[in-house]
Amino acid sequence: MRTVSATRYVTPLREGGSLPAIVEADDDGMYVLKFRGAGQGQKALIAELVGGELARAAGLPVPEIVFVELDGELARTEPDPEIQSLIHASDGLNLALDYLPASVMFDPIVWQPDARLASSVVWLDAFISNVDRTARNTNMLMWHRQLWLIDHGAALYFHHSWDGWRDRAQDRFAMIKDHVLLRFATRLREVGPELSAKITPQVIERIVNLIPDAWLSGDEQFANPAAYRAAYNEYLNRRLQAPQAFLEEAIRAVPV
Repeated sequence: MRTVSATRYVTPLREGGSLPAIVEADDDGMYVLKFRGAGQGQKALIAELVGGELARAAGLPVPEIVFVELDGELARTEPDPEIQSLIHASDGLNLALDYLPASVMFDPIVWQPDARLASSVVWLDAFISNVDRTARNTNMLMWHRQLWLIDHGAALYFHHSWDGWRDRAQDRFAMIKDHVLLRFATRLREVGPELSAKITPQVIERIVNLIPDAWLSGDEQFANPAAYRAAYNEYLNRRLQAPQAFLEEAIRAVPV
């Protein structure tokens, strides 16, 4: 993954609870920055990174994800005290997605994805336990007439409390019933094995290894970043093992 440096804070995106923002970087690109110092902290960035790259490995459309070095001095030009505090608290390494200009939020009334794409997105979100792809907050964009997945920061919610995480890898994820694309997801039995085959142990390890050491801290049961990575690897691999309870739950939840 690439690392860029933020050179200009452009504007906040107040639709998000953690105040993501559009920033310009030293490669002249524009990015939607997710702040490490926001309320959800570094674990939201881990979920964004891992969830987004797993989606990409599954062949789903996700904007490029980059690391962003943020200098707290950028806060000096911002008049809003809340934004100033957020920038200062996020000094250092953060995460961002490529900004898709003129994109619009996905509306299931206006756009209806085909069954295969919808089933693939539902399978992914059930796999990574993404609670935040509902009609209230779809976290998908339409850009150049294509659906793009954004904002996976609410996924992998198990890592906010690691107690019993091995057993929780078999969670059925009942909240999939609220997924905005569920009614279109009529090919889950077909796409499930195909996507599982794409997300190999080697792919999982490569993605987990992208997590910066500095974000892997704060849980007493893990002695070092390597121990965290081993746990993420084991959890995700356990979750893919057959029979996939999350897949069966999603199939059961599809409206008849």
